[in-house]
Parts: sequence; structure tokens; C-alpha cells
Amino acid sequence: MILRNSCYLPNKTPEASQSMSGHRNIKRRCGESHLESPTGCGHGPATGCVFSKLVQLPTPPLSKHQLKRLEEHKYQSAGRSLLEPLMQGYWEWLVGRVPAWIAPNLITIIGLLINIFTTLLLVYYCPTATEQTYVSGTLRFGIIDVTEVQIFIIIMHLLAVIGGPPFWQSLIPILNIQVKIFPALCTVAGTIFSCTNYFGVIFTGGVGKNGSTIAGTSVLSPFLHIGSVIALAAMIYKKSAVQLFERHPCLYILTFGFVSAKITNKLVVAHMTKSEMHLHDTAFIGPALLFLDQYFNSFIDEYVVLWIALIFSLFDLLRYCVSVCNQIAAHLHIHVFRIKSSSTHSNHH
Repeated sequence: MILRNSCYLPNKTPEASQSMSGHRNIKRRCGESHLESPTGCGHGPATGCVFSKLVQLPTPPLSKHQLKRLEEHKYQSAGRSLLEPLMQGYWEWLVGRVPAWIAPNLITIIGLLINIFTTLLLVYYCPTATEQTYVSGTLRFGIIDVTEVQIFIIIMHLLAVIGGPPFWQSLIPILNIQVKIFPALCTVAGTIFSCTNYFGVIFTGGVGKNGSTIAGTSVLSPFLHIGSVIALAAMIYKKSAVQLFERHPCLYILTFGFVSAKITNKLVVAHMTKSEMHLHDTAFIGPALLFLDQYFNSFIDEYVVLWIALIFSLFDLLRYCVSVCNQIAAHLHIHVFRIKSSSTHSNHH
């Protein structure tokens, strides 16, 4: 989710956490900032009004009780990844050179856009290639985490540029395996290691009553959502008559990636608002279209349905994110992508 705390700096240490204990704290951290009405069209052009309604949900995604609990949310983190001490100095140096009006959300989304751009390049040139936080109430960073994965991906891309296809086909001495197998082995090993730690936290009990989640539900409740996505992806892959995953792996992974991204965002929101996640969600419509098409003997080309599912899942994800960010920003009287300076705040008084 882009908007967690519009004034939170990108530092994983608990000392950087800020409490969201009402508007008094918000004003002290961010200044007297106001967000233009996200749903009203005012006197703007009709095209802008239609676009605003198109990219936002017809009803607010968060209830009044959720917004109230959001004000009480306090960011908590634990653990340290392998490369974090090395990167922390660079992050602090970089933040010191960022204009004060830029909110951390803007930095985050710029990084996201860079990742999207590089991924789309890969897809174009090679078309055939968070539950434990909800349970424990604390964002835990493992030895191998986001930073390490990002650097690993950067190294893989650089090697691909320098060595080209022949590099990945070459053999590693002693091990006698192709180079392309090594990243796959590292990915599997890292996944097993991370999942072991995550499940260790989950099954040792939550911070809620009787070892429940932060929302008072079973520690296994989020697995229904995540498990449903995995099960649908596996079933559709297995039952495809045209080898949908083998022929179009990038489209397939992107489609279910968008679905997983929305579920993950809703899990983050449920954690911050201490609320229950409901199983029924529009995120499952895309995979359901593929499943139903296969059930009726693929009367519509699976490739076409995959494109429909991808576009719908992306639109559904963006619509949810925009709606939640606008609603939270309006409730807390903050801007999503910029911070008003303290001088502006003093001028109002």
C-alpha cells in the first residue's frame, strides 16, 4: 500500500515509528495540510469528473470504525535484514537530499514505477520467460528480505546485459550445472528460509485475545485469501488445454500478481485498522473468469480471457488503492504525495 503514514521516513528501525493518535499528532508531524475532496468534482470539467468516479470505488472502502482505529495505529518493526546496515547509510544520505515537501509515499511510488518499467522491458523482449504482520502486530524483517531481493534482481539484470543468453547456458565449474539454474536454486532456498521464519511467528500465537490476530480472528484466517489465490493459479495452470502458463508465463504471473497485490494491500489495511478480512472480494473475478472458461471447455480462447483477467485485475487493484489512499488522506487531513512546510503551517495561525 502506498499510503501508510504520509510523514513516515523510509527507516525500518522502531525509533522512526510515529503514533497515529488523532489529529493533534497529525498536525504536529505534518502541519496544517488539507486534501482536496477526492470524490467531489466541484466546478472541474466533465471529463475529470468521469475519470474521478471511474478510478474510485462507488462507496468508501473503510468504515468509520476502521478510520477511528487507524488513528490509533502505531508503526512497529523488528529484525534486521542482511544488507540493511550497509544500505542504511545510503538511505539516510539520500533522504537528506530530498526536498522537505516530498512525502515518503512519492519516493515509494517512484521506486515502484522504476520496477514496473524494467519489468515491462523484460516482458516485451522476453514474453516467454505479509500474513505474520497481521498476526503479531509487528512488521518483522528477515535476514533475506526486500532489500536483498531487489539487489539480487539488479545483479541478475546486469549479468543478462553483460553476458547475454550464452552466459546463462554456460556451466558452473565443479557443480556442473548451467548458470541459469543457480538463481532458481537461490530463489527456492530463500523462499523456504523465509516461509519457515514467517510460519514460526504465525503459529506461536498472535497478539490478540487467546493468541488470535490483531483483529481478534484466527491466526489462520488470512491463509484463506492467500491460499485461494495459490489454489486458483495452480488449478488453472494444471487444467489449461493450451498450456497457458508455459506459452504466456509473463502475462500469467502478472495477472495473479495483481490479484495477490490487492489481497496483500487489504491485509495491510486490516492490520492498520485492526479489522477482519472478508473472503469475498472482486480480486477473485479475474481468476474466476479463467476457471469458468476452462470449466465450459474453453468456449472462449484462453489467451483472450487471460488478457481480460489481467486488465480487470490491474484496474481493480488501482481502483482500490486510489480509493483507500484518498479516504485515509481526507480523514487525516494530509496530502498523499507532499508535505506542507512548517512555515506554511505557522502562516495559517
